[in-house]
Amino acid sequence: MCLCVSSQLVCMRACDFFTCVYVCTRNPSPTEMSVEPWASPQDQAAAEQTDSPQEPSAQEQEQEQHPDKLCLDSFWSEVETIRQGSGYTDLDCTRRDSRQSEEGEQEEQWLADAGLSNLISEDSEDVDNAVLLSTLTRTQAEAVQRRLDSYTLSLRKRNKPAPRDVREVFKPPITQQTLLPESQRSEDLAQNSMASVAKSPLSACVSHSAMTPEHQRGAPKEEIFITDVAYCEQAVIFLKQAKLPQNNVQRRKEDGTLPRVTCPKCRLGVTRIQDLSHSDMKKVRQLALIDMTALCDLLELEVKRHKMGKRKIPESSLYGVPLATLLENDQKIKPNTSTPLFLQALLSFLEKKGVDSEGILRVPGAQSRIKLLQQNLEANFYSGQVSWDEVSPNDAAALLKKFIRELPAPLLTAEYLNTFSAVRDITELKQKLHMLNLLILLLPEPNRNTLKALLEFLSKVVSREKRNRMNLWAVATIMAPNLFLHKAIPSRLTEGAEKGHAEKAADVMRLLIRYQDLLWTIPNFLMSQVRKLNENSNRRYQFYDRRIKNLLRKIHTDSRDKPDKNTSELCRTVKIQVGDVVSGTMEYQLNINSRASDLLAQFHRQSVHSPDNGKGKMRRNGAVLYPDCALYEVGGNIGEHCLDPDTHLLDLYNSNNSGEWVIKLKPNASRGM
Repeated sequence: MCLCVSSQLVCMRACDFFTCVYVCTRNPSPTEMSVEPWASPQDQAAAEQTDSPQEPSAQEQEQEQHPDKLCLDSFWSEVETIRQGSGYTDLDCTRRDSRQSEEGEQEEQWLADAGLSNLISEDSEDVDNAVLLSTLTRTQAEAVQRRLDSYTLSLRKRNKPAPRDVREVFKPPITQQTLLPESQRSEDLAQNSMASVAKSPLSACVSHSAMTPEHQRGAPKEEIFITDVAYCEQAVIFLKQAKLPQNNVQRRKEDGTLPRVTCPKCRLGVTRIQDLSHSDMKKVRQLALIDMTALCDLLELEVKRHKMGKRKIPESSLYGVPLATLLENDQKIKPNTSTPLFLQALLSFLEKKGVDSEGILRVPGAQSRIKLLQQNLEANFYSGQVSWDEVSPNDAAALLKKFIRELPAPLLTAEYLNTFSAVRDITELKQKLHMLNLLILLLPEPNRNTLKALLEFLSKVVSREKRNRMNLWAVATIMAPNLFLHKAIPSRLTEGAEKGHAEKAADVMRLLIRYQDLLWTIPNFLMSQVRKLNENSNRRYQFYDRRIKNLLRKIHTDSRDKPDKNTSELCRTVKIQVGDVVSGTMEYQLNINSRASDLLAQFHRQSVHSPDNGKGKMRRNGAVLYPDCALYEVGGNIGEHCLDPDTHLLDLYNSNNSGEWVIKLKPNASRGM
């Protein structure tokens, strides 16, 4: 039985809520799911022997006895360095560069970012609002309602006419008695989904060899990370369960260790951020913003978005240049590059020469050498006349941190920097990861790609801990000020040398490093909502006639209840695309066990001249290698989706039977053609 997405159409009381939302939940079966583990890379140097044992120095002995003290000292030392070197003491400058939005302005911008600006527009059409609102869960819809109410109230305070009432989006209203049973059933489905995963024997999938040292010190073996149910709906269930008498027991004291997190993989596979088209990612960001806002409301996190003022861009080619400008210039040199070339060169050098250097990132370089090196890079980097042979790893690490903190806008963006910081106030690990996952999805593409490149490097530093003596806590405490402090955004971190602020900021940083692979995936519930959004957009005309809404809902429900047709002998035609031209087709027989990797293997066997050559070439194009090809789902209820090799194709067909399947090169391999 495949995992399916059930959409329950519920209607809310007209005087309080939206009149129509979909509640999207999944009910995964433990017998039909695999597990995707997300943990830090293992120490690659653990088995390597040192040349000769040496007596540990006094500093090393102190670090072993008081690791937190040294980490916190390094944290505040880094903060002080940033304050002195970047003008953080100029608070007036800070206030000029950044401001909080005026009353009502935040709500208006929020509605625009969520794709709901039509709700406050006089000339908008009901159908435009219905398409997006029909995909929302109840808690998500309530979050939108609160923002709209706040916006309307601000207009009244400023004596401006209020926008048209949202209750006019759908008519006629449905009574609350109709709402409650449907809504309660959706919550029951969510609880059953989470309970079924929690009871599944996932511990057998976690090998002992994959455990981190923290597991062996008493931390839980694993945490189950559910993505089939909207994060805000999971929070509703968690808060309700926390109030039950049987759950009022003393919770396990946090010991600072991080568990292994396992994510049940549905039969449609894992979708990573780079797997979706730009049009679908735009919808993911809109829905992620709504879910994140609903989650903030439930957790009572008050976050204010800041707007960057206009700043004079310095006459520099590398430092202080906006990320988008850097990428635009670099793509003229190297098309399709996703991160600045200078950052790539800096990280490449540090990976070769710096990851084994003791105290890398923590030990400061020589200020005179750093200044000369920066001037040399500014003048000669793009001409290729820079020699890295004589560069000190500590100097390069200092330039890396300086590059991050001297960006005109924070790497985590002015809009969401405070929200990233607020994650430290969440107590539950899963909810921290929920919030970070949504925030990563909300970042602009240049910021998200740059952050990922930085985190991958930091993960490599941590993996060489035995050589460089920089564990996860040490790296996190050093890098946290560089990401969470920005001269244009006020921060509570500088309100005093309080240990709690440092630990919480470093905690968010280490979550980003440890669970980065998990955070760069798109949760299943957002994929389901995007598919539903595309389906509704394709049949927009049906929303005009309110008289057939109930009939359409009944037909939709009946179609789900009917057994699937006999698809055991289903044969699909797969297109083979070279460049922008479809060069051929291939027939593939589907069965219940067919996966995307099986289809690609058949394509490989049919297309390669010499099976003995592991990098065989296609018959139609001698430069295309099999490992660079992927199976894509195109059209139907999705724009373009690069499929996980573990995707079950029969389930994919049932989920989107009008979409085409295309084998083509991955974007990073297309240049080889």
